[in-house]
Amino acid sequence: MLKHKKPDFVRQESWRYKRIKENWRRPRGIDSKMRRKIKGWPKSPEIGYRGPKAARGLHPSGYEEVLIYNPEDLDKIDPKTQAARIAHTVGIKKRMDIIAKATSKGIKILNPKEIELEVKEEEVPEEKVEEEAETPEIEEEKEEKKEKRKRRSKRKRKTAAKSGEEKE
Repeated sequence: MLKHKKPDFVRQESWRYKRIKENWRRPRGIDSKMRRKIKGWPKSPEIGYRGPKAARGLHPSGYEEVLIYNPEDLDKIDPKTQAARIAHTVGIKKRMDIIAKATSKGIKILNPKEIELEVKEEEVPEEKVEEEAETPEIEEEKEEKKEKRKRRSKRKRKTAAKSGEEKE
């Protein structure tokens, strides 16, 4: 049993003024059209919008969310009623282990998009290997920059010394 779609409950006239955010606040004015529930104005939250008891606290997919920190936590999950959400503190290696174990057990993972990005990041080191072959040129450029800095600092010291003598 899944929840029905509820309207967005917005603060009165939040669409009219930038300074008023959409976060719900109860309209209390004596002439308030929203408080009087006049046709054409946004809906107010009422008890009738409450979801079914069985669906409360569930993910929109209908599964109960379970936070996973390591592959052993997957043993506690029932694949029919629960889905895994990998904690944000879990690193890439452990995340990959969790995904592999979850797919073998048929457990749904609610936040898999991050993994795709991490897989792409693993492909990047191949490009870095190519860059390391060009390091002699890069090192020469770095040395040139260091020499320029030294020259500048010497100039600054000389000008500072001259200005110090003039003040005396």
